[in-house]
Amino acid sequence: MRIIHTSDWHLGHHLFGLSREYEQQQFLDFLFSQLIETKADALIVAGDLFDTANPPAWAWRLLYQFLAKVKQQLPKLDLVLVAGNHDSPSKLDAPDHLLKAFDIHLVGGLPRLADNSLDFDKLIIPLTNSDGEIAARVAAVPFLRPGDLDLASIDECDDKLIAGVERVYQQIADKIHELNTPQQASVAVAHAYLVSSTISEMSERRILGGNQHALPIEIFSRNYDYTALGHLHKPQQLGGQQVYYCGSPIPLSLSERDYKHQIKFVEFQGNRVSDVSSILIPRVVDMLCIPKTAQPLADVLAQLTMLPQEPMENHLQPLLEVKILLDEPQAMLREQINQALADKSVRLVKITTQYREQAKEQIAFDGKKLDQLQPEQVFALKYQQQYGEEPSQVYVDAFASLLTEAHLSESTAD
Repeated sequence: MRIIHTSDWHLGHHLFGLSREYEQQQFLDFLFSQLIETKADALIVAGDLFDTANPPAWAWRLLYQFLAKVKQQLPKLDLVLVAGNHDSPSKLDAPDHLLKAFDIHLVGGLPRLADNSLDFDKLIIPLTNSDGEIAARVAAVPFLRPGDLDLASIDECDDKLIAGVERVYQQIADKIHELNTPQQASVAVAHAYLVSSTISEMSERRILGGNQHALPIEIFSRNYDYTALGHLHKPQQLGGQQVYYCGSPIPLSLSERDYKHQIKFVEFQGNRVSDVSSILIPRVVDMLCIPKTAQPLADVLAQLTMLPQEPMENHLQPLLEVKILLDEPQAMLREQINQALADKSVRLVKITTQYREQAKEQIAFDGKKLDQLQPEQVFALKYQQQYGEEPSQVYVDAFASLLTEAHLSESTAD
């Protein structure tokens, strides 16, 4: 059996006010071609179909056109999609009956029965191979919020939220193992932040139902033959196990310009993963940073004038960040940069300025600006600056508790 694993489409995304519709349409066209070329039996999308809970109409159109095209031309392909933290569970669940009629499995919120037990019929999706035989079953679990986890029924433990997530995946794994024959595989889908994973500087935050704790990899590796992860935009394998983030299909921030965006192609022999390969996604709109590190204005302007003057349609023009090193505020800075770019086929999206007197502070923050750091990093670095030593675990835990409370309040408000 062959599966393509993708996630974090973020349809409807805008970057500095610029629509990413063209890039996202090109990705979906590429994905469709790969479904055909690889002779995939199933497509799994591990959350964040949309960039916001209220995406624009064109984002819905991209999704439904893609699903319709797949079912028309690849009617035997199994489609499993789950919601991420950016998605609205209720909006994704709204067309459930319509999509089920076309054998499309889209899970928005965690489904439960009247007695509050998990609805296994909606959460466990059988996948068939090219012979029409069930080759695997998928735990199609959407992003889990605190309200999904029935925390009141969990005994006291170090972290109730992690225990709640673990219970959900354990119960589904137990049911899958009841249903599966020895030759059928089990696949988990999760939109979550796991221990030892690497986040993007400016795109994601560490989530688990709104808090700052990371899920242990063992929740998945001990119960499932392959785990299709979403949420982190950087492709990565965790712990040497069959647990993978495939990453986002396009760069969703300037900090992701150097990522090797990809989809995962997973092959099974019986219940064993025989191969996991990466299919690189072509970059249709480039992202430039000139210079790589901030330099004096005169030097930067000289570099900008050296850019090629090839005519290019606006939606194809590279997105450009310019980094300037200044001694003091510079009048007409944007105007000077725009003048240097007057005949260039680029779209200026960001001017990053750094002042020489900030150098000491920049070094203290590992060369990153405040908005590029996680809250825990800022806390630790400021503590070191003030007290000359790293914060003790007591202070780290106290700060983490405050963050947890803040994010839980934010989740409740949403």
